[in-house]
Amino acid sequence: MDPKKTAFSLLDEFKAFAFKGNVVDLAVGVIIGGAFGNIVQSLVKNIIMPLVGAILPGPKGYEGWVFTIEDKPVPYGHFLADVVNFVILAAALFVFIVKFLGWLMRSKKQDEVSPPPLTKDQELLTEIRDLLRSGRNPGPSEQVGQDRVGQE
Repeated sequence: MDPKKTAFSLLDEFKAFAFKGNVVDLAVGVIIGGAFGNIVQSLVKNIIMPLVGAILPGPKGYEGWVFTIEDKPVPYGHFLADVVNFVILAAALFVFIVKFLGWLMRSKKQDEVSPPPLTKDQELLTEIRDLLRSGRNPGPSEQVGQDRVGQE
């Protein structure tokens, strides 16, 4: 096979893959997710942890929460801030992905499962089909769709 054609074929396949709606949607989702992570990090760092530091004693708030091992400081306050950041981010993703998108998918499945109501023509055709299957013909006083006459 011609190497030029192989290269162009590979390039065409890559373009078809890269510009599919799913891949572009994924890229947008990653960018928005990163921005959302920054917002949550700012919320934890600038609002929640300073409030926690104001409630609990310490000269620098949570930044001053340090213990030492062999004269080396271990700042566990920053670690706790990161844990709070993770918990808030995980909770937000859980609510959005598991609960909200799950609810959307369930409602979409329910919409797909329930067929649209039959039209009057379809109802009459169904009655005719059922009568033909049963092998009996309606009598002169019993006509197909008689129960619907005057209901329109």
